[in-house]
Amino acid sequence: MGRIQRKKPAMAKKKKKQSAERKPTDQLWAAGNRGTKKITSNGSAAGENKKKPMPASKKQGATVKPNDGILGKSLQFLREVKVELKKVTWPSRKQTIGSTVVVIVLVMLISLFLGVVDMGLSNLIRIALR
Repeated sequence: MGRIQRKKPAMAKKKKKQSAERKPTDQLWAAGNRGTKKITSNGSAAGENKKKPMPASKKQGATVKPNDGILGKSLQFLREVKVELKKVTWPSRKQTIGSTVVVIVLVMLISLFLGVVDMGLSNLIRIALR
């Protein structure tokens, strides 16, 4: 069965479209300072002093070195599993029952076919050996 995908809300589409339209390019000039400052692609004015990046040890939200033991790795794995399971689109009860019925019917048909073929081949072997 095909995978069912949820539609994105209309607001998410509009926000994405608006953010794409608002991105300044290297050719745009700042409206307040006509001809004095040029806007770069990252949104800052050209020639402005940029902040130097902080060292990794002083950054906020820097992750602590993970525990390399088996317990630490197991806990990290389980956290990642939980995050991934939140992303899953689960089938409805009706879809699950329908898929189960299809699988059971196909298993019965294939087992019946293989049983008939097996009986036929064993009879042929029996006749050939006499």
